[in-house]
Amino acid sequence: MERRNFIRNAALGGVALTGMAGTFSASAAAAETDISNKTRFNLKYAPSLGSFREHAGPDPVDQIKFMHDQGFRAIFDNGLMGREPGVQEKIANELGRLGMDLGPFVLYADFSVKSMVTRDPEMMDMLRKRMQMGLEVHKRTNVNTALVVPGRYDERLHWDYQTANVIESLRMCSELVEGSGMKLVIEPLNGLRDHPGLFLTTIPQAYMICKAVEHTHCRIVNDLYHQQITEGNLIPNMDMAWEYIAAFHVGDHPGRQEPGTGEINYRNIFKHMYDKGYDGVICAEHGRSISGKEGERALIEAYRKADSFEV
Repeated sequence: MERRNFIRNAALGGVALTGMAGTFSASAAAAETDISNKTRFNLKYAPSLGSFREHAGPDPVDQIKFMHDQGFRAIFDNGLMGREPGVQEKIANELGRLGMDLGPFVLYADFSVKSMVTRDPEMMDMLRKRMQMGLEVHKRTNVNTALVVPGRYDERLHWDYQTANVIESLRMCSELVEGSGMKLVIEPLNGLRDHPGLFLTTIPQAYMICKAVEHTHCRIVNDLYHQQITEGNLIPNMDMAWEYIAAFHVGDHPGRQEPGTGEINYRNIFKHMYDKGYDGVICAEHGRSISGKEGERALIEAYRKADSFEV
C-alpha cells in the first residue's frame, strides 16, 4: 500500500466534521463491540485516521476517541496538511484533551521529480513555500514532526554531487523551520518493490546526511517495513542511527499489513525500543490483512500481541 493510498484513505477518514459528523460517537461504537480496552500500550503505537471507520464512523474526532478507548496513545495522519484548517484544529484539540500525540504528517513527498538532488532554483523556491505551509500546520496543530522526501535521483549527475545538493537543501529547509517546535524527518524508502528510482533508501545514508546537515531540526523517520526490504539488520541500524531517529513507521513484510502477518519479529523490536527508553510515535503505516470490523479487531489484537513483552 503506497503513501498516496494512505493519503487518500486519510481524506476519506476525515470526511468533514459536518453532515455525517455526530451520527456516530466513540462511546456508542465502544458499546457495540467487545474490544473496548483502556489498558494503555507500553509504546505510542499510532494508527492512521481511517483505520477504524467500521467501529467509529467517518468523523476524525470519534475515531480518535475510539482509539483512545482501545489504549492507543497516539495517531498519525499523512494527509493532515490537506485538511481544512478548522478540521486540523479540531483534531489537535481532541488529541490535546485526551493527552495523545500526533505523528509526522507528509510535508513534501513527490516521488516523480528530482527535487533536492539538483539545487534547481525553482525547486528551492518550491521547498521554501512548502516549509512555510508546514509551519502554518504546526501552529494550528502543534504537531512536532513533518516528513520530507528528497525525491528521485539524477542518472546524469554524480552521486556525490547529488548527496551534497540534498545536504544543502535540507540545511536550508531546517533553517527555515528553526525556532519552531517542528522538526523535519527524512524517510529512506525501498527501491526494490514500492519506490524505484528514489535517492534516499537506507538508514546509514540518512544518518550520514543528518550528520552533514548538522541541524537539530533535521532527523530521521525509520520505516521498518521499507528497511526490511532494503537492508534488514533492523535493530543494529536502529542503534547506530539512534541519535537522529525522531519517529518510526511500521508494517510487516511481505504484504505491508499489521505486525504478525509477515517475517518481522515486532515483539522483539518493540521491546528493544522500550528498553532504550523510546517515547516517540510509532506510526502504523500499513493495511489490514482482514477487511471490515473483523479486520479492525485483528489490528488491535496484533498490537496487543506485539506489545506483550515483559517490562
